[in-house]
Amino acid sequence: MGDRIYLGGGGEGQNEAQSLLLSRANRHGIVAGATGTGKTVTLQIMAEGFSNEGVPVFCADVKGDLSGIAKSGTADFKLHDAFMSRAGKIGFEDYTYHDVPTAFWDVFGDKGHPVRATISEMGPTLLARLMDLTDTQEGVLNVAFEYADEEGLLLLDLKDLQKLLIHLGQKDVRTEVSLRYGNVANASLSSIQRSLLSLDREGAEQFFGEPALDLMDLMRTTRDGRGIVNVLDATRLINSPKLYSTFLLWLLSELFERLPEVGDPDKPKLVFFFDEAHLLFKDAPKALLAKIEQVVRLIRSKGVGVFFVTQNPRDLPDSVLAQLGNRIQHALRAYTPTERKGVRAAAESFRPNPEFDTEEVITQLGTGEALVSTLDEKSTPGIVQRTLIRPPSSQLGPITPTEREAIMSSSLVGARYDTANDRESAYEILERKAEEAAKAAEELERDEAKAKTKRRKSSRRSKTMVEEVGTIAGRQVLRTAINYILRGVLGTMRKR
Repeated sequence: MGDRIYLGGGGEGQNEAQSLLLSRANRHGIVAGATGTGKTVTLQIMAEGFSNEGVPVFCADVKGDLSGIAKSGTADFKLHDAFMSRAGKIGFEDYTYHDVPTAFWDVFGDKGHPVRATISEMGPTLLARLMDLTDTQEGVLNVAFEYADEEGLLLLDLKDLQKLLIHLGQKDVRTEVSLRYGNVANASLSSIQRSLLSLDREGAEQFFGEPALDLMDLMRTTRDGRGIVNVLDATRLINSPKLYSTFLLWLLSELFERLPEVGDPDKPKLVFFFDEAHLLFKDAPKALLAKIEQVVRLIRSKGVGVFFVTQNPRDLPDSVLAQLGNRIQHALRAYTPTERKGVRAAAESFRPNPEFDTEEVITQLGTGEALVSTLDEKSTPGIVQRTLIRPPSSQLGPITPTEREAIMSSSLVGARYDTANDRESAYEILERKAEEAAKAAEELERDEAKAKTKRRKSSRRSKTMVEEVGTIAGRQVLRTAINYILRGVLGTMRKR
């Protein structure tokens, strides 16, 4: 459609087509709804639309069925007739099947190219959240990072950080660091080490290291101008929710820190879908919430659009929700007082439509149907419309492992990321220093042993000389005494 992506329509001429302006996609958005109401398909058709307009996309595949975006839909698919029927209902005359250029990623390297970040890039704040550290322990972690910076110690992987903490635990080092930065207690160092061990068991060892992800590899387009959709396989990662949410927050933060200001471009440089978004805010401390709010507010000026995908808008803090201009709301259930309160809050977030009661309609929506409100050219929210979401052009459901491997093997980024490297960093430097210190101590001990032996021998020789002198002197005295006695005796005898 040139300047917008098509989302759907009301069917049978009831409502005008609903679309998302590309120039307003960096004003962020939300896709919400109960399980099984069609959120994943909405994410898929939006990713298709952005790709067709030359906008790269990053999204997490939590359930494992988003990989089908890499393959064209077919007429022999069981829902083909339903798709064609819906396309006709909403007046989607240009509906055809096609695949979408896709790159697969996986923190664990099983179902996609490995995604890595260094410990230094992650930083102490996100690491502290990842490890559930107390304020005191986070302070010690900050000291460790500061010390590493001053000493030129690269922190790339978990073993670098573990070795650094062991080094800081040495009495002389800890005393020096405590004087420079404040108290560094052994108890805090031990607690951080235990948290690192738990993190390692969750698979974080594979995430931290090099080669680290180059953000530009998420912002590629094909030769024919289509944006590449980067699919992060999160079927295993979601079992470690803190690692999942912290990784995505790190990715957003890196985009915010590194991308230049572009203002309001004609279309986004990247669109970022954050599935299971409630995990990002669960148990997050105030300082981290403030950082998230800042990133979401300011990253739009970097040309990045962020869409949160979650079950209920109430999963997001009001400060973040207020910044989401484009809203797609699938059905919500209202069986309990809490659920009814959530439905009411979702309804109140829309600009009312005089034709229907928004709160009532939210509970009546069918699968693949949603309430849609997007921003117009003046960034004004549109009146909420009941919308049938268009059918996907790519395959609905996962591709086979063989098909995934074929796509990965032909990827241009595979050669860069598939093999890990381990260059010299804090672990190797501190290990070498420890070996040199041990060798120096061993040489000193050997020198002291030699000196002690030499002193012992010298003492023994001195003793022998004294003994010899004493012996000679003793003999002389004895001889003199005998002569004296003999002279006396003989002399007396002579006198007689």
